[in-house]
Amino acid sequence: MKVALYNNDQAQSLAIVADLKKELKAQGIALDRENPDLVISVGGDGTLLGAFHEYIDGNDDLRFVGLHTGHLGFYTDWLGSEVKELVNSLVHDKGQRVSYPLLKMTTVTSDGARQEYLALNEGTIKQPVGTMVADICLSGRRFEGFRGDGLAIATPTGSTAYNKANGGAILHPSLKAIQMSEIASINNRVFRTLGSPLIVPAGQKITIRPKTKAFLLTCDQLEILAEGIEAVEFEVAEKEVHFASFRHLDFWSRVKQAFIADSSEEDVE
Repeated sequence: MKVALYNNDQAQSLAIVADLKKELKAQGIALDRENPDLVISVGGDGTLLGAFHEYIDGNDDLRFVGLHTGHLGFYTDWLGSEVKELVNSLVHDKGQRVSYPLLKMTTVTSDGARQEYLALNEGTIKQPVGTMVADICLSGRRFEGFRGDGLAIATPTGSTAYNKANGGAILHPSLKAIQMSEIASINNRVFRTLGSPLIVPAGQKITIRPKTKAFLLTCDQLEILAEGIEAVEFEVAEKEVHFASFRHLDFWSRVKQAFIADSSEEDVE
């Protein structure tokens, strides 16, 4: 097994990385930043998003592991105090993994040029100044006209982030679907949208055609200044992201821990 370490520059993360390197060397596990079989992210969920974008275009069988320097996050299963336990799991690794759907976002320019992006959480389209006006098409047909601050299209795992703040539903990652939620839409007697989040399955596409020439696109934490783009397509990607599942926490347990109660609470049948 070849392992890459990806971390933020906080002192605590740097200290953990030093411990990881020592333990990995002691167990004979090779470090390979260029072509790893497994990536260990040290930091928070934001750091893991960075690791995802650094390595997702590589090996299709690549797996990620998140080691959190604070509380456990949605993508992190290990704490900074569990370095030895994590490395011991790698020693006994049998390729265990859990896979999640990804979002494919494709920009289309007036001359037909296409650029593809992959998102683990969500993609958004926004108007930085003023109101965004756009046509929304579902599977090639115009569905509605939109006016407002923007739109967010999330993966199931990303449904707990920006999408949730927009009033969207939380989707279990076993569902291969994406969800579109409105960001401060204008709804009155003149302008009208459905108003509810839309859940679109794999095989169907959401196409947004902005009426303005310059707007802002985001792909997770990446920002893209969209100039000369006539349409943006969103769909479930064929590629998935894989996480090593040595002790991968159940999705609903993560939701409960993050939003409702401490995970140490006693369950009631």
